[in-house]
Amino acid sequence: MRAVFCDRFEGIAALRVGEAAEPIPADDEILIDVHAASVSYMDYLMASGGYQMRPTLPYVPGTDAAGVVVAIGDKVERFRPGDRVACAEWFGGFAERMVAKASGSARIPDNVDFVTGSTVLHAYLTAWYALFDRARVAPGETVLVTGATGGVGLACVELAHHLGGRVIAAVGSTAKAKTAHDAGAEDVIDYSREDVRERVRALTGGQGIDVGVDNIGGALFLTLARLMRWNGRLIPMGFVGGEIPSVPMNLPLLKNYSIVGVFVGAWKTNFPAEAGQAADKVMALVGAGKLRPRVDRVLPLEQAAEAMRAVAERSVQGRMVLQVR
Repeated sequence: MRAVFCDRFEGIAALRVGEAAEPIPADDEILIDVHAASVSYMDYLMASGGYQMRPTLPYVPGTDAAGVVVAIGDKVERFRPGDRVACAEWFGGFAERMVAKASGSARIPDNVDFVTGSTVLHAYLTAWYALFDRARVAPGETVLVTGATGGVGLACVELAHHLGGRVIAAVGSTAKAKTAHDAGAEDVIDYSREDVRERVRALTGGQGIDVGVDNIGGALFLTLARLMRWNGRLIPMGFVGGEIPSVPMNLPLLKNYSIVGVFVGAWKTNFPAEAGQAADKVMALVGAGKLRPRVDRVLPLEQAAEAMRAVAERSVQGRMVLQVR
């Protein structure tokens, strides 16, 4: 079968298309014919050797895919061959077939195509775990999301709006403002040219934010740490800016706010039943039109390196998708 391989942890330059042996599902896994696979920043980090896990080389990248079940493991009860599903795994999606844990997969509603379905689980399940489960966003709370037009950031904007939050989106250029507004952001801050601290104070009457979701890291995270309201929740989601910040602990002490870690992969591993139920809920919201994943571009599998380059350069608004079939 056709697959994209990463031969060494050197990022985009180490990707190639070749022939791979067909994977075999374990007892708790499903095997799918992949129709579409989306490209995440996690894919780029892993291929570059910058992620927490390093698969055995060579490996097939790809966290998210959608397709049709062709075989199931002996202990799988949720799915049958012929089901249309979305899958989320650590890797393996950039291929004509992949295996995935049944607990980390979800049926795709009949009105959702494979391209859209492939963008849902990694981004929206992360957003769900962060905002619904960990931060417990309540209607009327002010939620600020940085990196707000990337795959996970945009999902957070949409879900926070769906939960009744007042959303402030922080983006890296003015060109991204409309996308954030369309996803439900009431206000947009361009942190490439605006003072985030002053703008947030102006937008909130000096009150600050209840929930801060940060995908960038570095100085921007520290800015959010100084903008939290009493009993707020500050969520470090990722560090695409390249710098892992340190926080002066007097800041959460003085405002009694919490710093809440979100690592969705560990959650899925440790609480698979809970994660599976959440995946079904998220997919149902997509099917009902209450969440609307944004696809930036669709490219053929052979252009995986180009898709990953766009993600690495942070020029993508929403998700890049590889058309496999």
